[in-house]
Amino acid sequence: MSDELILVERDDDVATLTFNDPEHRNAMTQAMGEAFADLVAGIAASAPRAVILTGAGRAFSAGGDLDMIESRARQGAERPGLARREIRDAMRSFYKLFLSVRDIPCPTIAALNGAAVGAGLCVALACDLRVAARDAKLGLNFTRLGLHPGMAATWTLPRLVGTARAAELLYTGELVTGEEAFEMGMVNRAVSRDEVLPTAYELARRCALSAPEAVRGVKRALARTLDATLEDQLSFEAHEQAGCFETRDVHEGLAAIREKRAPAFEDR
Repeated sequence: MSDELILVERDDDVATLTFNDPEHRNAMTQAMGEAFADLVAGIAASAPRAVILTGAGRAFSAGGDLDMIESRARQGAERPGLARREIRDAMRSFYKLFLSVRDIPCPTIAALNGAAVGAGLCVALACDLRVAARDAKLGLNFTRLGLHPGMAATWTLPRLVGTARAAELLYTGELVTGEEAFEMGMVNRAVSRDEVLPTAYELARRCALSAPEAVRGVKRALARTLDATLEDQLSFEAHEQAGCFETRDVHEGLAAIREKRAPAFEDR
């Protein structure tokens, strides 16, 4: 097995990042987070048109590393009150490493080949799209560990499944299957395990066929829409469209329609 905690593959315009610690079910450690953030920065600079995030072995990620959690628990017990700011700042820094996936400017797709629990599911929820194995176990089990949810769980989940459903999942810490997650809108597709990566790749390729600057603009627009008024969003859309009118790709898109062929966008 490779010693690299994150594997990177590139197939034309699609990049794949793989959590690579299958012996520990891809538990999220500080070292893995640092490796992930470094690679995300490089991936973003290399301008793929879509990125897939998955896990080696039978799990996407079983969540935060238990040794790290136990260390924080000892720290809190030994210095109640005094350690709160230190632990808070450390956890914020830890979240930021994995949530750097949100900094990737193109569409991101989480391919949930197996269990995605706790922080593992949080990272998947931070992606733009999700494909899950029907029998994969998914959940935010923080409260079952005596913890308040972290890594943006209380921000991302309600936006996908609604506040009532999110409250139930967060209060109980219960797990659901990939099929159940699909039914509630948490994931975009629920397929058999052997179809997770092919389905994610097919979705990534479909995203990659669209004009890259237009797609990046859509991602920027979606990131701000819940906090924007209608008038604000209209102004933002007009600004993004104006930028696209300066590209060669808009001419290619128009030509393709007139010539009844598929467009070949060059990101120019």
